[in-house]
Amino acid sequence: MLPAFNWKIAWPWLLFGLQGICIFFLVTEEVVDWFWGENPASVVGNDIVENLIVAALVVSLIATGLEVRKTMTRQKRLEQQVKAASGAFAAMLEEHFESWALTPSECEVALLALKGFSIAEIASIRKTAEGTVKAQCNAIYRKAGVSGRPQLLSLFIDELLHGSLLSEGAPKGKELETPGPASRVQA
Repeated sequence: MLPAFNWKIAWPWLLFGLQGICIFFLVTEEVVDWFWGENPASVVGNDIVENLIVAALVVSLIATGLEVRKTMTRQKRLEQQVKAASGAFAAMLEEHFESWALTPSECEVALLALKGFSIAEIASIRKTAEGTVKAQCNAIYRKAGVSGRPQLLSLFIDELLHGSLLSEGAPKGKELETPGPASRVQA
């Protein structure tokens, strides 16, 4: 299956291609005029504006190409950082779940709860009773040292904002600083 067409990626390349076609035709015209159609003295006198336009177009083509390359490189780097951060987040979840000694069922319930599913939805997904899910959630909150789902979620958000997860992906000297003291819930 072919990937969906993305105008954000295609648009700069379309402009780049249009500029290239324009340069090709203008340069071809100048070469033809120079060798077969005009005398060299008249090219300097009559076509100076056209030659300046060609020169400006060549410079803009080079600048556009460099900008497109820079943008594509930046996009690729950002995609890699997002992929690394999501992998690091999953590893962080796993570390916390292990340190809290959650059972495999509790890990699954905790993950679904963090994703925002309701007790009823979690019970339906896991094909268990709502009472079982409530009991597992209470065990998760007790083991994590929090009073409920908002604090559990806050624990991970706080870790993202104040922990090392984002500063590892940031360029050296550009660690994320957030105002105020970190109000972290310790497990």
